[in-house]
Amino acid sequence: MFRNVLKLKYEFQNKEDIILRDFLALERTRLANERTLLAYLRTSLYMVLGGIAFLELRDFENIRWLGYVAIGLSMVFVVTGVVRFYHLKQSMREYYENMGKPGE
Repeated sequence: MFRNVLKLKYEFQNKEDIILRDFLALERTRLANERTLLAYLRTSLYMVLGGIAFLELRDFENIRWLGYVAIGLSMVFVVTGVVRFYHLKQSMREYYENMGKPGE
């Protein structure tokens, strides 16, 4: 669904069998994708903490809006990270299925 909206459809076809080097490269990419998702989530949590800190400041009522902006940005980070994670995961699944399994 998101791919059609964002025009991110890749039409790559590979008919060669996958070798160990390619399989390990796919595993490294999968792990990097997970690490990137965790970085998005960590950044989002820091933004929530910063937003709550700004909202709790009693002497600086005029910058209370900054807390709401930080909390809003944290939601943007979560959504962006999850969408990117699932997009790359789906792309890798399609690529792997087109390549064939190792040892076949």
